[in-house]
Amino acid sequence: MTFSVTYFGSSGWLVEFGKFRVLIDPWLTGTLTFPPGAWLIEGRLHHEIQVPEQLDLLLLSQGLADHAHPPTLKKLPRSLRVLGSPSAAAVVKKLGFEKVQALKPGATSSIEDLTVEAFAGAPVPNIENGYVLTHPMGSIYFEPHGFLDKSISPRVLDAVITPVVNVTLPLAGAFLRGKTVLPELIDRFQPLSILSSTTGGDATFTGFLGGLMQMEGSVEQAAQSLEDHTVLIEPIPEKSYVLRTHD
Repeated sequence: MTFSVTYFGSSGWLVEFGKFRVLIDPWLTGTLTFPPGAWLIEGRLHHEIQVPEQLDLLLLSQGLADHAHPPTLKKLPRSLRVLGSPSAAAVVKKLGFEKVQALKPGATSSIEDLTVEAFAGAPVPNIENGYVLTHPMGSIYFEPHGFLDKSISPRVLDAVITPVVNVTLPLAGAFLRGKTVLPELIDRFQPLSILSSTTGGDATFTGFLGGLMQMEGSVEQAAQSLEDHTVLIEPIPEKSYVLRTHD
């Protein structure tokens, strides 16, 4: 029985606590666009990704299409249990999912041996969710934009999923704050593994916004800033990584 993760690109992950399988923010098929249309920004996968089997939980941090991606969600069984931010819960309910629980920041839900704690995440523009997942097999923090809720008490976690670079837009500022938040995450959670998220994957983006984005920092710089006991993983999409635990 192992604690492992698989990256699907963008903000999508499969987290496995032994046989308990959690799919997070998946984009596995089709294009990714935002209103008012593809001219603003459009993402295209280089190939479609097979939907994982035998899922126990779908966990959604945001209701935006890069986290609650309707074409991907339509491929999932409607009987799958879903936890998500209120905006994400609204998306899956419209698609006919039967077991949906909306979690506001500060709320907690337990499923079998897994405890999911919701905390305030990115304001995009509404406050969305970050999560701490705790299971006898391992523990992990996930927030896809680099926004850390200061109300989260310091605790020891096995792993953190976060962007590790800042990405900014003119006038709007940083909408990914990975480089900025990384030292805080390390200090608060003392993780053994940092998993770089959100800016990776096998996809191409086009459109007006793509040409305006500016990146600050790099995975290499982030790795050099870590203590010896913490490893930074720049995940290869669809490859599984067994994670160390503090026990």
